[in-house]
Amino acid sequence: MNRNFALEFVRATEAAAIQSARWMGRGDEHAADDAAVEAMRKALNKIEFDGKVVIGEGERDEAPMLYIGERVGTGQGTKLDIALDPLEGTTICARGSNNALAVIAIAESGRFLHAPDTYMEKIAVGPQGKGVVSLDLTPTENLVALAKARSCKVSDLTVIILDRPRHEALIAEVRRSGARIWLIGDGDVSAAIATALPDSGVDILFGTGGAPEGVIAAAALKCIGGDFQGRLKWRNPLEKERAVKMGIQDLNRLYQINDLADGHVMFCATGVTQGTLLNGVRFFAGGCRTHSMVMRSETGTVRFIEAQHSFEHKPQ
Repeated sequence: MNRNFALEFVRATEAAAIQSARWMGRGDEHAADDAAVEAMRKALNKIEFDGKVVIGEGERDEAPMLYIGERVGTGQGTKLDIALDPLEGTTICARGSNNALAVIAIAESGRFLHAPDTYMEKIAVGPQGKGVVSLDLTPTENLVALAKARSCKVSDLTVIILDRPRHEALIAEVRRSGARIWLIGDGDVSAAIATALPDSGVDILFGTGGAPEGVIAAAALKCIGGDFQGRLKWRNPLEKERAVKMGIQDLNRLYQINDLADGHVMFCATGVTQGTLLNGVRFFAGGCRTHSMVMRSETGTVRFIEAQHSFEHKPQ
């Protein structure tokens, strides 16, 4: 893929972040999400590429824009698959809490798993945990293995987990192991990425969250040498039927990182609200500042971009 794509696509995450950030703390999840979706779609359609949304806002009958299967871009040039979440953390944004992001992952055509809209059991680690942990092991076994790989004690590790009733047994086991826990309300994409950043204070992610977000997180971790595994968790027979129609053959498969995001991938994210990964959008008279990250798996390069936007010179 053309390396310049990364800097083209970050403009789309910036646009989504700016528009959704105007709804920060105003209690309206739908308005924040709609603003992000519309802004991202407009920005994507100005980029010269032939794109297909494979992870998006839902199926065509559920989402008017950026639905799964929608074509984006100018229709000219390189064929790419897009996995996106214009506002990862709609509740976070509506409440004015931390770590809402606008995210896009890009791959060559056919390289992303077309994940159905269901849950996924996940485990994510940074480079030191690559090849060390597995969903086939218990949480305690994974923590012992990761501590050994990092030459530290289990009590030195911090586990990040979505604070959900379904994780009560998981949280209890991690506590018994002696590891520390960081419970979060939403936003497990940023949480997964944090496991691979040395200054984040996070070592491993456990738990069950959205499957589409798992594909996006896997793409991001692939860019920075981390590791990710996922296993689809079905909530009802209808989800299984839809998955089979989407091409999922083994309903109990353990997906490795390359099964979710194969080949060379790129990842872009812009902070919407203040977070541990990125700063949120900061408005001032006549403009705003954004904080973004751009990553490429081909080179392992991670760029942090702070941009100042003048509304006077931006198209409406």
